[in-house]
Amino acid sequence: MPRTIAIGGRPVGEGHPAYVIAEIGLNHNGDVKIAKQLIDAAALAGCDAVKFQKRTPELCVPPEQRDILRETPWGVMTYMEYRYRVEFGEDQFAEIDRYCKDKGIAWFASCWDEPSVDFIERFDPPCYKMASASLTDDALFKHTVATGKPIILSTGMSTMEEIEHAVSLCNPEKLIILHATSTYPCKPEELNLRVIPVLKAKFDCPIGYSGHEVGLQTTLAAVTLGACVVERHITLDRAMWGSDQAASVEPSGFSRLVRDIRVIEAAMGDGIKRVYDSELPIRKKLRRVGNA
Repeated sequence: MPRTIAIGGRPVGEGHPAYVIAEIGLNHNGDVKIAKQLIDAAALAGCDAVKFQKRTPELCVPPEQRDILRETPWGVMTYMEYRYRVEFGEDQFAEIDRYCKDKGIAWFASCWDEPSVDFIERFDPPCYKMASASLTDDALFKHTVATGKPIILSTGMSTMEEIEHAVSLCNPEKLIILHATSTYPCKPEELNLRVIPVLKAKFDCPIGYSGHEVGLQTTLAAVTLGACVVERHITLDRAMWGSDQAASVEPSGFSRLVRDIRVIEAAMGDGIKRVYDSELPIRKKLRRVGNA
């Protein structure tokens, strides 16, 4: 059986409630007030954690894209200016750190470059997320693994060979793998949820699901297939500006998602067939016994 891994003291793995992550990402649009509203919504829904993204723009934005003009809610600006506009700095993350502690919800980030790992490490996160886009970045992997924190690895747009290589760079005792398809939003026929039990059979670590689809049904199906971590993007309004908003879940939807995950977990049981005490009166009243 895949091992159990602790994230901030919370056990994650088979036999434990699914660890639910509300990915805020960049859906805050560079506004701490919006970030706090999303944290509130995630905490109210019963999520275990919220996740942010952290980049160093001069390292992550290719030179040929830096001067491309882009229409934004703050006017027309270069792509590089936009990237700086939506990035939180130390003061903003310190405020987020205090706010999450006050709300009793964990937070961490996916870091897209080594300096960003060093930056987030100041806040002592319970784990790190390796984004699908970073799965083949060996230098970033090694730098992140060196923190000693658990790694949550998302596997969108990756071959099994690429996943195996990334896994070889990790500490198997501190690794969680998420099945994902990196299309925003993703069509149901491309979710390929049957990969979840394939990953469970192949790797000796907890397996989860990072969904970018519209709706909740398929995420719930992932739980029935054994996903012990669930990650979905959260937004205040799917019509808000931003590339991830349309593939995100609004607060009321997130509350339903967590509620239904917990119902499904209770309903799955342990697989041992038994007669429940609640059945005994019905059994006594209705059970027919015939002799051949």
